[in-house]
Amino acid sequence: MSLQTYSIFTGTGSYIPTRCIKNQDFLNHTFYEKNGEPIRKSNQEIIEKFEEITTIKERRYVTDDLNTSDIAYLSAEKAIKSANISKESLDYIIVAHNFGDTTPSNKQVDLMPSLASRVKYKLKIKNPNTVAYDLPFGCPGWVQAIIQADYYIKSGDAKKILVIGSDVLSRVTDPHDRDSMIYADGAGAVILEAKESTTPVGILGHKTRSDTYFHSQLLVMGDSYKKDDLTENELYLKMNGRRLYQYALETVPQSVKECLDKIGINPKDIKKLLIHQANGKMDDAILQRLFDLYGEKNIPKDIMPMTISTLGNSSVATIPTLLDLILKGELPKHSINKSDLIIFASVGAGMNISTFIYKS
Repeated sequence: MSLQTYSIFTGTGSYIPTRCIKNQDFLNHTFYEKNGEPIRKSNQEIIEKFEEITTIKERRYVTDDLNTSDIAYLSAEKAIKSANISKESLDYIIVAHNFGDTTPSNKQVDLMPSLASRVKYKLKIKNPNTVAYDLPFGCPGWVQAIIQADYYIKSGDAKKILVIGSDVLSRVTDPHDRDSMIYADGAGAVILEAKESTTPVGILGHKTRSDTYFHSQLLVMGDSYKKDDLTENELYLKMNGRRLYQYALETVPQSVKECLDKIGINPKDIKKLLIHQANGKMDDAILQRLFDLYGEKNIPKDIMPMTISTLGNSSVATIPTLLDLILKGELPKHSINKSDLIIFASVGAGMNISTFIYKS
């Protein structure tokens, strides 16, 4: 083969918040149905059913002194150090997020300037040719940002790109909605660099789809379920969980298959599936359906590392955080070795699905 340009990971970093919120911490909450009626079950029953469905036992929240751009910066610092590069050599900084910066006392989205600009400022980068911008794309935002970065690198426009996924969901969730127990905070970052190679390496291919016509309202912002708590300026993250679950099972495996087929890879050759950590049982079902599409009965053990039971759903941060933990040896029983084939896949608001295949 002739020499070609590929995009490879050369550094990773993450920030896992220090506040650990266990399921039992929700026992004193008052939960309501969508219609404003109190849920006619005890909180203990609600929590037990929630854990059974999602596998989430605890999650992490940021402390009051931190916001989304802060933890994005903290993860970025680690990624730059891990890659052993000069921060001034970065061609792009792309920050995937969904809610900008918020504070404990003000849920209003703050996006001016962009979070990427704030991260660049916090990193004290002076290079005006380091282009900084944000990508709001639902939970697949970080995966989609990697896809964009790959295009920049393969076009010759860039050699080094910092891609961050950062979200603080704890400040935009309705405390009276039981779905609020799903969400968490966190940040993860990678350095993507150009590599010339005669054999395929790094990002081999990708696939994105957006199903807005029927499914754009599965994740939206809406009023609190406690009707007498309604205020003019506060909206909360709302999810149609049942329909979202069904959508994910019907479309994510097929989308991943299309990505694999495009580059001629069978899932039995995949070493790891790094999937968005949204719901443990849902991810298990997606994995099963993917292998069913190929008529494969035997799913490799430990192919899908999971962190959701202890870290919850931190949206765009789940996959880069998972990658960093594996590469830093902080996730027992899981490792990524040379020439391993890895699927990165995420689904979320839009509804959007993004997938890419990576060879380490």
